[in-house]
Amino acid sequence: MRTRSSAALLTLLTFLTGCSDTAQLDSPNVVLLIVDDLGWMDTGVYGSEFYDTPNVDRLAASGALFTQFYAASPVCSPTRVSIMTGKHPARLHLTNWIGGEQKGKLLPADYLRQLPLEEVTIAEAFKEAGYATAYVGKWHLGEEPYLPESQGFDVNIAGHGAGQPGSYFYPYVNERLPWSNVPGLEGGEQGEYLTDRLTDEALSFIADNRDRPFFLVLSHYAVHTPLQAKASIVSEYQEQSRRLADKDTPLFKPEGVAATTKTRQDHAVYAAMMRSTDESVGRVLGKLEELEIDRRTILVFTSDNGGLSTLSGTRTDMPTANLPLRAGKGWLYEGGIRVPLLVAWPGVIEPGIAVEEPTMSTDLYPTLLEMAGLKRRPEQHLDGISLAPLLESVRMLDRDREALFWHFPHYHGSGNTPSGAVRYADYKLVEWFETGDLELYDLARDIGESHNLVEEKADVARQLHMLLQRWRNEVDALMPTSNPDWDASREERQ
Repeated sequence: MRTRSSAALLTLLTFLTGCSDTAQLDSPNVVLLIVDDLGWMDTGVYGSEFYDTPNVDRLAASGALFTQFYAASPVCSPTRVSIMTGKHPARLHLTNWIGGEQKGKLLPADYLRQLPLEEVTIAEAFKEAGYATAYVGKWHLGEEPYLPESQGFDVNIAGHGAGQPGSYFYPYVNERLPWSNVPGLEGGEQGEYLTDRLTDEALSFIADNRDRPFFLVLSHYAVHTPLQAKASIVSEYQEQSRRLADKDTPLFKPEGVAATTKTRQDHAVYAAMMRSTDESVGRVLGKLEELEIDRRTILVFTSDNGGLSTLSGTRTDMPTANLPLRAGKGWLYEGGIRVPLLVAWPGVIEPGIAVEEPTMSTDLYPTLLEMAGLKRRPEQHLDGISLAPLLESVRMLDRDREALFWHFPHYHGSGNTPSGAVRYADYKLVEWFETGDLELYDLARDIGESHNLVEEKADVARQLHMLLQRWRNEVDALMPTSNPDWDASREERQ
């Protein structure tokens, strides 16, 4: 991959200056592909040597690859609300995955269980501009009346309050977990696979709206648990996985006080789920090309949090690995929050560029509005910055960003405890709310966050801690509190 080209994107600049707030026939379509729990290292173009992702790799080669893009949270619902609103989850007080209540030494901060209807979502912004809008797949931002059709989407297919499917095979139900049964996908056939069915629905929407601008979110339940895939694909990876088992390197390592992290990608079922997800990307690309609308379609590919590679205690059923990043989903280390971002627009964004600027999921809202030539909403996406200038030429962001912040005042099944973090330049500070302990890392020299600099660079740590505290006050972040029922002897026995 090359670094950003110095050539300005004349086509984009001309387009932006010529657009009005009302969608015209030549206004660009937007397809936003969100893969659930997709880790930074889970595709070939980002470095995986086990998963096969030729279509994702082709998408990356056709546009821009972001090397330091972050989810606003290490879990799904908060990141998804940041994409929908352009606001940080801490500002909205939706800081945990909906349904993820746990407590320990601290009582976790309270949080919203839905995306508030008063928020002007990215879908509502596009709909007001004349776009057809559709949401296909995982929602997990509230039940009725907070579903996609009440949040700016004309069409909602399979989106409801659950964060995982009952099953990845038709009829997509689990009798033991009825809350997870996927709605609205009747009429399928035995053996039908959820990733394929969601893609079918998305392609139908694209075909039906080929002659008008559309905004489509294809939000796959994959690669979230339950780990289920087509047997024919699983068998292709089983032998490869067995060969990896002969390696001398440890498959797991301890994380934090009481957690375990997987160090190698070798899960045949997860690899098969990745294959089906990659095939979905290929089908979307193919449909846009078949309908000859690919050159007026912006396609974005990303994830809602890092890969599931870390679990509490000695559990070893995590499916993927994020090395060289530390830990995974649920943690504010890089493995939990650094995720893929690919942005392509044939004929407009130069193929094969790499963007190294640290960016965040809150930025997608203003970026897509600007790329589509629509009116920006600074009063709405308070925490997002348009990334369009990074795709146009060698320019900085359109306004200064002091730092990136995270707020996760919750416990998680990955073994993480309530925490916060800030990234300023190449320095990253992590704060642990139970103990008040601080950790400081230089990501330019230590991407794996293995060398804590908090004592060597005490002044830097102190300044970043003050910056993090100030930001929490500015956004009115809710904090955890002491648990009066906590038995201190538990810690002594651990």
